[in-house]
Amino acid sequence: MNNLDNFVITISREFGSGGRKVGEQLAGELGIAFYDKSLIHLAVGKSGLDPLTIEKAEEEASNKFLFNLAIGGYASAGVFAPLNVPLSDQVFFAQSKVIEEIAEQGSCVIIGRCANYVLRGHPCRVSVFVYGEMRDRVRRVAEEFGVTEAEAEARITRMDKGRANYHEHYTEQKWGSAKIYHLAVNTSFTGIDGAVRVIRALVRR
Repeated sequence: MNNLDNFVITISREFGSGGRKVGEQLAGELGIAFYDKSLIHLAVGKSGLDPLTIEKAEEEASNKFLFNLAIGGYASAGVFAPLNVPLSDQVFFAQSKVIEEIAEQGSCVIIGRCANYVLRGHPCRVSVFVYGEMRDRVRRVAEEFGVTEAEAEARITRMDKGRANYHEHYTEQKWGSAKIYHLAVNTSFTGIDGAVRVIRALVRR
């Protein structure tokens, strides 16, 4: 049973919105754990898959609607192999288990990985969607990755589509819909610091 003293903040975000920075800063100010892509490595021990295999499966699966076709059929390695579970599903199940265990251990911020859905039954969960205006996201991505604005916009479109596909496939919920989050924050309006203050105020209430 979940410890009511533990609270979990899940952050879903548009690419380039600064959602990861919001989560990291928020965790630092609240003095709680922060988890993002490190979940991939934690999931390795649960699935028997190596990190490169997991990363590749996520990347390919998130860019297609038909995940089984994306990874070329069924996997032949890992603890789910005898059950002929698709590789993309093995990764999702393993990460979901890790997310549940993390939430039991103590208060934390979790970025992405459908954590808002996986932890939907957690009694002390605050789910947030971070988004922003395209012009601001393009500028942030271009500066962070050293690419042109045209390349930044193309990357944003591709990443957002992948995240939407991944989320909607596993949750049957529309990614970014206000109905499935407790709070949506526009960083073009609040800035990173402002977004952190808004979420922190909600959590403390």
